[in-house]
Amino acid sequence: MRIAVLGGGVVGVTTAYQLLKDGHEVVLVERRAAVGDETSWGNAGMIAPGHSFVWSSPRAPMVLLKSLFLKDQALRFRPSADPRLWSWSLKFLAQCTAERARVNTLRKHRLCLYSQGVLHETLAELGGAELGGGLDYDRNTRGILYFYRSEARLAAGVEHMKILADDGQQTEVLDREAVVRLEPSLAEGGGSIAGGIYCPTDETGDCGMFTKALAEACRRMGAEIRTGTDVVRIDTDGDRITGVATSMGPLKADAYVLALGNYSPVFARRIGIPLAVYPIKGYSLTIPVGNHQAGPTVGSVDEDNLVAISRFGDRVRVTATAEFAGYDTSHRPQDFDFMLGVVRGLYPDGADYDRAQGWAGLRPMTPEGTPRFGRRKYGNLWINSGHGHMGWTMSHASARITADLIAGRETAVPLDGMTV
Repeated sequence: MRIAVLGGGVVGVTTAYQLLKDGHEVVLVERRAAVGDETSWGNAGMIAPGHSFVWSSPRAPMVLLKSLFLKDQALRFRPSADPRLWSWSLKFLAQCTAERARVNTLRKHRLCLYSQGVLHETLAELGGAELGGGLDYDRNTRGILYFYRSEARLAAGVEHMKILADDGQQTEVLDREAVVRLEPSLAEGGGSIAGGIYCPTDETGDCGMFTKALAEACRRMGAEIRTGTDVVRIDTDGDRITGVATSMGPLKADAYVLALGNYSPVFARRIGIPLAVYPIKGYSLTIPVGNHQAGPTVGSVDEDNLVAISRFGDRVRVTATAEFAGYDTSHRPQDFDFMLGVVRGLYPDGADYDRAQGWAGLRPMTPEGTPRFGRRKYGNLWINSGHGHMGWTMSHASARITADLIAGRETAVPLDGMTV
């Protein structure tokens, strides 16, 4: 078939690749001047099944409540007049029970593990940079360290991690000395670290770079990629999508994939499809390493401060905060002070901190923390959206699942709770 993929982030581009593998003719539409330049650009860069925990946990309501008065909460609620913020938030709170958190976390973990496997297949097919291929994205396969600053927090983290370990996640518990052996750059600034949980099979890499490299591979396979092209309207007739009006003219196809991330619910709503996806704002810093000799070499998450740190070649990426603030992507220098202080304290000689580049972007979240797939109301429109803060991790599975659904094949993982 001729299939139009709407959205050129990592989810849309991986979907295009899987559809091309199935022999379809693919047209991909992206409003930015290049693919991978929005949410995919500034994320933490972690392929992290070992961090598959959902945000809708029993602790979340109190954290959100505190955020109305305290500015240092990892989850922040910013009240507004947007009725969709309130309706989505009520659905989120309904998922914040111990049982729902367990179910959603296991579903998410299985999707993440499967997705990492699909990524590895893609690298084998196209060749990662280390294999002499074209997919160069500063990949780091040394695992990810989730560290804690007290023995009590470490013990609680180990107990918390059991749900993933029992589900097949490889984990190792490290004391402070072992943490420094793994990451010698923490010898000077890591004195407050009591220990950590190391997931050796987790990995990191620049999601934006990967998205652009995979898009070029898709072009070589015959895909048409239309950048600088806004989706204006989705046209319908009965139970079919008849076309898409874009800023560069009409687009016709046999089938369509809605992978517009934060804007998927906007266009879905206009054609009568309710989609419980809402943008959650995150902040990141990209810092050049420069001539500094003691920068991070292993991806890590400071679990006490919920600050993630990744190394991309000659850059360090630092991310933090989940803010319920609608579609606002504005930011101020002081928004980055806390995360900058954390990374500077851990790696005093780690990077050119005075040259840090700040960014704020939106994560398309569902209340459950897992994406939405499938069809509703229209026989030729497929949804692939709602990946939240782990879109890079889950994108490869989501692309394969979408291709399987279009082909009428059974999916490799059950889609309980993840269909539209």
